[in-house]
Amino acid sequence: MGLLFTFHLMGRKKPLHLYGQNGLQEIIMLQLKFSDTRLNYKIIFHQLRPEKTEVIFEDDRVVVTSFPLIHRIPCCGFLFREKPKPYRINKEKLPEGMNYTAIQQLKKGEDVLDEGGNVKYSVEDLTLPPRRQRSYAYMSDTSFNESVAPLIQDVDLLYHEATFLNGREEWAEKTFHSTTGQAGRMARHAGAGKLLIGHFSARYKDLTPFLEEVREEFENSYLAIEGETHELPE
Repeated sequence: MGLLFTFHLMGRKKPLHLYGQNGLQEIIMLQLKFSDTRLNYKIIFHQLRPEKTEVIFEDDRVVVTSFPLIHRIPCCGFLFREKPKPYRINKEKLPEGMNYTAIQQLKKGEDVLDEGGNVKYSVEDLTLPPRRQRSYAYMSDTSFNESVAPLIQDVDLLYHEATFLNGREEWAEKTFHSTTGQAGRMARHAGAGKLLIGHFSARYKDLTPFLEEVREEFENSYLAIEGETHELPE
């Protein structure tokens, strides 16, 4: 609600799309009602269906897919995958006078032909390879569920909860959460490039053991610490 109010105070006018579980709209509208708040912008609610895997958003740059997690209440994970990117024009080799249509065709990876069907502008000669498609998977509160791995296969960055240290598997199962080792195994089974873990139980004051344990399963692992940035190079 704080973020919604901040958008309001900053004068936001553009509609805001919110994706959430059944009940989110009721919760938000109730708070707006009893705080007597009339937002400057419209909220468009999209109800998730946590029992299935489905595309919930898509534009010309990215596809967002939700998938089921295992928790005490219905819960979703999310996969963000960039779409294939265009070829990059090599400006150093760009012929003088090339028109916009030819440039756009080269960006699609298509040679430009002359009226006789001969190659006039070659993709191989005039472009650089497309930048890589990046991907990110987010798995919040969940029991360990190896069946998810194929859905997020080869993801560049995976966030996976790790509420407990190893040795607390039975408690993790009872509370529908995961351990450090389980988070690391998920990253390994999914072929992830990098793993972030978080949602640490408040009983642990020192987080160092979390990092040590998860790296025994998956070396390229890090703690998700507020304010830190993790970049995915193109």
